[in-house]
Amino acid sequence: MPHNGNPATDADNAPTIKTTQSILTPQINVNALTPAETEEAVEKAGVGKTHLTGGKAFVSAMFAGAFIGFGALFFLIVTCDPAMTWGPKRFVGGLAFCMGLVLVLCCGAELFTGNSLMASDIAARKISWGALAKNWVIVWFGNLAGALLLVTLIVFAGTMGLNDGAVGNTAVATAASKITPDWVTLFFRGILCNILVCLAVRIGFSARSVGDKVLGILLPIAGFVAMGFEHCVANMFFLPVGLAAKLMGFGASAAGAGAVTVPGILYNLSAATLGNIVGGAIFVALAYWFVNARRANAPATADDTATSAK
Repeated sequence: MPHNGNPATDADNAPTIKTTQSILTPQINVNALTPAETEEAVEKAGVGKTHLTGGKAFVSAMFAGAFIGFGALFFLIVTCDPAMTWGPKRFVGGLAFCMGLVLVLCCGAELFTGNSLMASDIAARKISWGALAKNWVIVWFGNLAGALLLVTLIVFAGTMGLNDGAVGNTAVATAASKITPDWVTLFFRGILCNILVCLAVRIGFSARSVGDKVLGILLPIAGFVAMGFEHCVANMFFLPVGLAAKLMGFGASAAGAGAVTVPGILYNLSAATLGNIVGGAIFVALAYWFVNARRANAPATADDTATSAK
């Protein structure tokens, strides 16, 4: 057809060009990962942890020990107020302690209690027992080193003297309350503690944003603190800082202050560590692996097919 010089007519006769912009636009999913997807993310992270060099794992673990120590110090400062009644004090103190795990999950660090979830990689045959033991040993001592470094800094910063010495007195009383119970009681408190901690870590893996992580971990972590359960990494700070405060003259009248000694610290850590391993590795990691892991000979379900097609 001849050109008639009419722009409108030319536009009408021009061939239609379809845009692919809508097709290329990425689809953003704001929903949390499903339990099965979370299990896959947990196992992938566990394999990655075994690829860290010893030095990097240790330094990363020092970060975690210090981060949890900051949360523990926040707890001491909040709970040293004598005007607060017992229940609200425990709850508010637990919320303050959450800062430690928020820093671990959002900033990145190697936390021994959270690494109990690596037991699922053993069940899935993705890592060896030797790799697991190496990671746990390095991370445990790295957490301890980070916590002790923070205790040293706090002592020289004069933090124990805040609120007319109430922080130091609370540090001694808190340490004593963690050493005076019998070993079996501390062991079972360690189990209960790491069930909640590892569930909080799984929430962190399932989250799509930093805000999701922070909100998701608040209640499990605040809950274990309020309930008086035993977290070995937190105790790597609570107990040495209590001993340091005692040596500085704080907490002389605290019940059980005489038990706050180096042997007392090791007594607690032995029970809390073993309890944490049982709670995290057996009651959370292996249990969720059993429920969510795909068996090699299991047929794919309709939900699995739909998920793989996304």
